[in-house]
Amino acid sequence: MMSIPASTAVAMGDGFAQCRLRGSQSNDWMRDGGFLSNHAGGVIGGISTGQPIVMEIGFKPTSSIAQTQQTMDIHGRNREIQVIGRHDPCIVPRAVPIVESMAALTLLDAWEIQERLRGEWPSPEA
Repeated sequence: MMSIPASTAVAMGDGFAQCRLRGSQSNDWMRDGGFLSNHAGGVIGGISTGQPIVMEIGFKPTSSIAQTQQTMDIHGRNREIQVIGRHDPCIVPRAVPIVESMAALTLLDAWEIQERLRGEWPSPEA
């Protein structure tokens, strides 16, 4: 998810809130063939638990704004810059399909690797 342009943070399950808990509070307990919670976001140790995969992705705001900002030129001198117009797209309207597509591609890649390791992947001659 961090390879998506403008993404700045990724959290699985309870994310950073889980960092303040003890192991006994954050572990996803199992009972009667299933999990009682989903603090890990559906993935434990890189393996799907069969629960919904839950993640949060944070995106940085668009940097070209119409407000005067401090910068430096190529010679290291302090300068002010004011951008007129919008020159970089805002990803927010497209964030959901982009994140869903990246998750699907990542899962497909992991599945293909597993199939190759099991020897069930079609050979190049097939």
